Amino acid sequence: MNGNRKGTGSDLAKVDAHAITGVEYEEIPELDEDFFAEANEYVGGKLVKRGRPSGSGSKVSTTIRFDADVLSAFRTTGRGWQTRMNDALRDWLKTHPPMERH
Repeated sequence: MNGNRKGTGSDLAKVDAHAITGVEYEEIPELDEDFFAEANEYVGGKLVKRGRPSGSGSKVSTTIRFDADVLSAFRTTGRGWQTRMNDALRDWLKTHPPMERH
């Protein structure tokens, strides 16, 4: 092994020799329509379709800074946290109209 590279830390020969048991097969999730709808599709090694659906086109990408605790509170809610944060800001605007700049 090259002195500059770290080993994987596993016995790859043992992994290659392993036969999957019936119990292990039961743990493998079914590849259903949802799986394939979100999968990336390749033709000839070239990506032709992203699994994630394209956005609505009404959102704008921007950079904004939030306090770490606010950001963390939303992120800890899991997938979709940005949408929930957007919804919370939209709700806030219902009772706090934007102020005009003078």
